[in-house]
Amino acid sequence: MALPKLDRWSGAEYLAFERESVDAKHELINGEIVAMVGASRAHNIITHNVSVQFGIQLRERDCEVYAADMRVQVEADATYTYPDVVVVCGEPQLLDKHFDTLLNPTVLVEVLSPSTELKDRRQKLAQYKAIASLQDYLLVSQDTPRIERYKRQGSGWWYEDVVGLDGALKIASVDCELAMSEVYRKVVFGEDD
Repeated sequence: MALPKLDRWSGAEYLAFERESVDAKHELINGEIVAMVGASRAHNIITHNVSVQFGIQLRERDCEVYAADMRVQVEADATYTYPDVVVVCGEPQLLDKHFDTLLNPTVLVEVLSPSTELKDRRQKLAQYKAIASLQDYLLVSQDTPRIERYKRQGSGWWYEDVVGLDGALKIASVDCELAMSEVYRKVVFGEDD
């Protein structure tokens, strides 16, 4: 489906277009449609590994884990994104009867790619902070074993990072721990250069 030329897209226009699109996924950032590009092997492995770790630890709890295809709406500015991994605890709040747009994520994870890193670090970070339910935003490097975490702390946000394959990141909001050796299992650094 060809992308119609609009200066600024509304949320309704974007959703109508995206739900008809069969060839590609798109995000809506500040009224602009952004096409999603393919991911590297390392990106896909890391996304899968993170999703599996959350899934195993949360399987007996009132939480759901989605990898890559659950759209999230930032209501404050009508932004729609596809985070690499989404965790929601409690009852999922969905935008409408299509059940494809989540409103209340607890944890969002983006695996950093050269083409998206700046947007993930700045633009998405600022937008995601406006989601009242969001407790943790994780940025996972695919070039080196490193996870950066932004954690909601009262009315502000706290930053930490874990570096190296021996570490682990504890995520109290969902009572989970991501072992770095598991996040990076089967990843060969420098392979996608």
